[in-house]
Amino acid sequence: MKNIVILLFSLLAFNVTAAPVNINKANAKTIAKSLQGIGQKKAEAIVKYRKKHGPFETIKDLMKVKGIGKKTVMKNKADILLNASKKAKKPKKQKK
Repeated sequence: MKNIVILLFSLLAFNVTAAPVNINKANAKTIAKSLQGIGQKKAEAIVKYRKKHGPFETIKDLMKVKGIGKKTVMKNKADILLNASKKAKKPKKQKK
């Protein structure tokens, strides 16, 4: 019994300590391994949505993917990275 409890805790700890993932570049397998509550099917839906609609601009854009809700996004907020496009450059100050 004690071994089973230790095994369960170690499995849970593995999922919690997953590395952050760039959802605009990662494949479905990487997304599924890195985000809690996201299995292979949902990860594939994320990649399919990204290919059809372009890169995610905000983390909340993930909620546009069927099967991904606010709770899932908020639970994984710290592990979701975005690198969609170059940031808009600030206009340079003109010299007088």
